[in-house]
Amino acid sequence: MYSIQKITSTETYPVRHIVLRAGKPIESCQFDGDELVSTHHFGYYSNNQIIGVISLFAIDNSHFITQKSFQIRGMAVLPAFQKQGVGEALVKEAEKFCTTQKADLIWFNARTSAVGFYQKMGYEIVGSEFEIKEVGPHFLMFKKIK
Repeated sequence: MYSIQKITSTETYPVRHIVLRAGKPIESCQFDGDELVSTHHFGYYSNNQIIGVISLFAIDNSHFITQKSFQIRGMAVLPAFQKQGVGEALVKEAEKFCTTQKADLIWFNARTSAVGFYQKMGYEIVGSEFEIKEVGPHFLMFKKIK
């Protein structure tokens, strides 16, 4: 039994820490803007345990001409539950939410290792690979929302 629910930013930290910030202090899991009213966090629950998280930030990106866009950040699924549809369910939930908010675009900086996952879901790469300090290589990706 699973569900996807809105959660607080601090509820994302344990999953963000294991998947995205392993070996770094738990404070590194707090992102600028996490606490803004316009930021939304979702948790994927399986048997009352959060096993995946995704956050949406109402932030525009100068690479795109858009009316309203959201940035995905902190998308993470615990290793034991990866490749089981959890990440896809979270991204679809994010897309559904963005549609209700009348957004026309979702964008994010995808880790190079995750590009294929996002491409299967219809996201496109913009530009060349770049490095995010202390995190690794990334690509800017986006998808227009109908």
